[in-house]
Amino acid sequence: MLTAVISDIHANAEALRAVLADIDSRGIERIICLGDIVGYGPDPLECVDMVRRRCAWSLMGNHDFGVLYEPTNFNPGAEQAAYWTREQFDSEPDPALRAERYEFLGRLRVRVVETPPGGTVPILAVHGSPRRPINEYIFPDDALASPDKLEAVFERVDRLCLVGHTHVPGVFTNEPDFYPPAELGEMTYTFADEEKAIINVGSVGQPRDHDPRASYVVLHPDRAQFVRVEYNVDATAKKIKAIPSLHDWLGDRLYEGR
Repeated sequence: MLTAVISDIHANAEALRAVLADIDSRGIERIICLGDIVGYGPDPLECVDMVRRRCAWSLMGNHDFGVLYEPTNFNPGAEQAAYWTREQFDSEPDPALRAERYEFLGRLRVRVVETPPGGTVPILAVHGSPRRPINEYIFPDDALASPDKLEAVFERVDRLCLVGHTHVPGVFTNEPDFYPPAELGEMTYTFADEEKAIINVGSVGQPRDHDPRASYVVLHPDRAQFVRVEYNVDATAKKIKAIPSLHDWLGDRLYEGR
């Protein structure tokens, strides 16, 4: 059985629907989410409902945490979006549905270790990093600029790890090195017995690698395949700009994937 791995939806229902349709077209029945279902985008309730219906499990991202508790260390735009998102949860007129959504957020785990169906290797899954699961970033530049940081991070990885958070897809190895999907043959990383790897699956709803298409990963027993999906960016950007509490640049950045 294949597993689709999504992350960083950021309340972008247009992108999530497109990704789910692509997953369905491939006959993939199992989906997991690495967190940041909400934050920044205009459709938090719809995205939470889709994730809780479709995903086997989801992790807690820093924006999910910020809505449920407090948006600490957020920039002003992200903080304002977090408070607006909380207002959407609170304004749900159906008390049972409102409680279900909050309970779903409250049950999100910060790390999962599992051997996917059909696989042979246990895989660690976190939102940010194995060291600080909710909010530590692992940047592509760290492979050259911060090898000590990567060494410390890889000490907490037995073999394979899945992350999101930076919105930049690619594979870190314990050389250390970073490989964008385009540098991998057929956009696919094949697992190697002698190599540890941290696989960033990219972002469904707010890519930041200058490619506006939604990003996710298909997990095979022996490899991770990166997938990009076009969606109606304009529709999401217009929704954002129609909401006074969300900064216009949150919509503008979607067109360029930044």
